[in-house]
Amino acid sequence: MGSELAELLEAAAVGRFPSPDGGTTVLPQPGDRDAGVIAFTAHSVVFTDEDPRWVRGILAALDCDRLAATMHPRFLGALLERTGRSMDTIDLLTVASPLAGAPPLRLTELTDLAHPREARARQRRDDVRVWVADGGVVILGRGVAGRWEAAIEVDEGRCEAGLGRALARAARHLAPTGQPVWAQQAAGNARSVRAFQAAGFRPVGSEALLLAP
Repeated sequence: MGSELAELLEAAAVGRFPSPDGGTTVLPQPGDRDAGVIAFTAHSVVFTDEDPRWVRGILAALDCDRLAATMHPRFLGALLERTGRSMDTIDLLTVASPLAGAPPLRLTELTDLAHPREARARQRRDDVRVWVADGGVVILGRGVAGRWEAAIEVDEGRCEAGLGRALARAARHLAPTGQPVWAQQAAGNARSVRAFQAAGFRPVGSEALLLAP
């Protein structure tokens, strides 16, 4: 994927994480769109084109556990104000290896670029593809630092039938050969967290993405 952040994510996908030394690594953004923070176990990565000295100064001034500093609301608020960006929530960041063969679920790929779910996905990802199943949707595209990211939607009334888990697992079959699949779940969305973990996605950290204006 060709950036320092991409190399770090490639290593994390196979279980090689930054040293749990309590430190913070500040990296340049992999592109104009993507900026944010990833907190691994006892080590955080801030990817922004802002001055690293400013980042470290704000972190040092916080009155909190240093391991929590990069996800502290005051730090994220300062970063949002300085960059003029916005954010939705802090997500659980998960990853899974690809699976060979076709998904064991009947899917139809959408070709309608005006579909609302596809249009929304294109705001944050490139090379977006969308498949529909009976009662749900699978989205796959290239997100932060070019990683392949999956998202799913399940229709109301179908949540108890295991469809979310099946859709998340299908994403592992749809990924390009040899490429890990990443997915984010809001920490409070326990249903989504359970579905992705049941489909083989492993938690690797938390992530706050700063959205470009």
